[in-house]
Amino acid sequence: MKVEFAPRSVPLQRRLQTAAVAQWVFSFLGLAPCCIAAFIALLFTRFWLLSALYALWWVIDRDQPRKGGRRVQFLRNCAVWRHMRDYFPVTLVKTAELDPRKNYLLGFHPHGVLAAGAFINFCTEASGFSTLFPGITPHLMMLSLWFRVPFFRDYLMSGGLVASDKESASHVLQRPGGGNLLAIIVGGAQEALDARPGSCTLLLRKRKGFVRLAIQHGTPLVPAFSFGENDLFDQVMNPKGSWLRWIQHRLQKVMGISLPLFHARGIFQYSFGFVPYRRPIYTVVGKPIPVQKRQKPSEQEVDQVHEKYLNELSKLFEEHKAQYNVPADSHLEFI
Repeated sequence: MKVEFAPRSVPLQRRLQTAAVAQWVFSFLGLAPCCIAAFIALLFTRFWLLSALYALWWVIDRDQPRKGGRRVQFLRNCAVWRHMRDYFPVTLVKTAELDPRKNYLLGFHPHGVLAAGAFINFCTEASGFSTLFPGITPHLMMLSLWFRVPFFRDYLMSGGLVASDKESASHVLQRPGGGNLLAIIVGGAQEALDARPGSCTLLLRKRKGFVRLAIQHGTPLVPAFSFGENDLFDQVMNPKGSWLRWIQHRLQKVMGISLPLFHARGIFQYSFGFVPYRRPIYTVVGKPIPVQKRQKPSEQEVDQVHEKYLNELSKLFEEHKAQYNVPADSHLEFI
């Protein structure tokens, strides 16, 4: 395989953008194991007290990921995220106003391989979320497993990430006074296994838990589609029924996370690696769907709201796909 190296004359700004994305990919793939290793290693040094004190803090603070997390505005505004935004670039598109007196539940689609659009738009201020939606505080749900990792859990919460369980969701959605947005990547880790350029397949047909949650709290549903999310990486072919797909599903059931075999480019060359391609992401936030509150909604009520959500998401996709270079014959497929 011929390797295409990056030219020496690459402007500094582009190098900073690549570095910003590379560190984010590392934090996604390798930071958690490094934090575990550091926590254990410190116990066998003269700095063992640091790990001991952190363990005590960890116990005291163990429920915080389910209570809205602990965002650090300085880190959300860090310049590294603006470099990451400009690498693709990432653009947040507003189509309707969100009333700061209400709480919202936003469904983000698609997951993509690493959910880059969701991270930039809801865990940082790089794309100007607070400017576009004044008075709204975003929270993004993430697999609860990661909040059990020492040090790493604090890094996650600093951006506004919260644990992905019912208790955590309810804590955000029932906050008095409104002004909170809970973003859920509905397709989850399983949808990442189908993330490849040109894919319009969403794992959504049977996923109704987020709809039931919205009805129980009377929270408006907001559909959001991130154009370009699936175009950032190539993935080893894993059709349903293949041995690779079977292994990936088994690992997901055991570990709770999917392991797509993805690849794109490198830091100093364009032929292979885990750095995403420089392809634009446009995250379009649709208009809120009013939901009538019912403590114990029937299956029929959930199905009706779910079907309305699917229709609104499809409408959002169809209205904007031409603007973002999606072929006219491409349509969302719900499985």
